[in-house]
Amino acid sequence: MRVGVVGLKRGLHLAVWCRRVGIDVAAVCDRTAERRAAARDEFPQAFVAVRWEELLERRLDAVLLANDFDAHAPLALAFLERGVHVLSETAACVDLAEGRELIAVAERSSATYSFAENYVAHPHVRLLRQAVDAGELGRISLIEADYLHGMAPSAVTDLTGDPAHWRGRIAPTAYCTHTVSPVLALTGAWPVEVTAFPADLAGPRSAVVMAVRLSSGALALTRHGFLQGEPDSHWSWLSVRGTRALAESVRAPGERAWSVRVRTEAWAAPDGRTREEERTPPALVLDGAGPAGEQVERADEGTVLILQALRDTVERGAPPLVGVRQAVAASLVGVAGAESLRDGSRPVPLPDFSGEVPDRRGV
Repeated sequence: MRVGVVGLKRGLHLAVWCRRVGIDVAAVCDRTAERRAAARDEFPQAFVAVRWEELLERRLDAVLLANDFDAHAPLALAFLERGVHVLSETAACVDLAEGRELIAVAERSSATYSFAENYVAHPHVRLLRQAVDAGELGRISLIEADYLHGMAPSAVTDLTGDPAHWRGRIAPTAYCTHTVSPVLALTGAWPVEVTAFPADLAGPRSAVVMAVRLSSGALALTRHGFLQGEPDSHWSWLSVRGTRALAESVRAPGERAWSVRVRTEAWAAPDGRTREEERTPPALVLDGAGPAGEQVERADEGTVLILQALRDTVERGAPPLVGVRQAVAASLVGVAGAESLRDGSRPVPLPDFSGEVPDRRGV
């Protein structure tokens, strides 16, 4: 399987992992000379391009898009039209029209669109999914998800204050897929309405809270941006409250942040006693060969599973781990959230994306 990689900041990290899971990195692309040089050193046999259009003429099975946050859809459309499988990071689209076009092109293409949403496959999210799928929690009523960075105000200004950089261009709600995608994966639901609030009116671009009504009737509360006290588990924390029990990732430093706390109240326990336990995710071994295999670092597990899923999609015809409709739905939550913010936190409805049932397969 031969892939090309566009965008060599995050993309070079993905390319190295591609090689480690048995995917051939055949072409790389970036506008920055220093990044191209670093990629050339890492992959001396790969074709190196300045313009992404050059990769359209290469013999590739798939392309990994890790270019600017708000510039993925045009590339995805071009490669899908050529029959090249796409794995796209960050936002799938920047507005409804772009999202609809992406769905239409992906669903008529001979190739597939996969969303590189590694937070869906992180260790704590997989543990939560096991509890949900086993029916331990009952019907989900409320789910909360954080994607937060604790940074000095000056560092936040440096990061988001440049309008020429994508972080300065995007709305404060836009980078929501690390919270919304796990919510959709855990509930099997679609977003139907979004209401967004600035966390602090004194700094409205720093952090936002969104209330997302789901098609299941449950409510999701997502928080993302720059707030102090970021979770240790790669900036991610989730809590799932069902009608029978609660499961949430552990708020703790280090390794325990990947674990999950499950609490069942006495009335819902078979023995009539309150039950609480902490569950630790098993190690992910790269080759699946047991203790002799290479153990993957916790923060890289989601990335490895996403890339392995892409390989299975391309080589075996398996469905994408996160498909185009789920990607567009999650991305448009951020678009609707921006509209809500502009209109004084008015609820904004989302279109129905349920033309395709969300894939609930395990990872």
